[in-house]
Amino acid sequence: MIVNIHEAKTNLSKLIVRFQQGEEIVIAKNGKPVLKFAPVGDTLKRTRPVGFFNCTVDMSRFDEPLEEMKDYQ
Repeated sequence: MIVNIHEAKTNLSKLIVRFQQGEEIVIAKNGKPVLKFAPVGDTLKRTRPVGFFNCTVDMSRFDEPLEEMKDYQ
């Protein structure tokens, strides 16, 4: 459903109910779409998983000097 800004301001609560029932709501200005209602719950739950590279790195020796750099000490 496409509604103009004035109609959206007048009927916002009704549009929200229709959106919650699954209808796509698009707000237009001078007949051109400018925004679309979108659910909020999806974007708030997205977090980057730990270990997303699926690699194994041994960090137990991280602070030890590198063998290759002993000549430069």
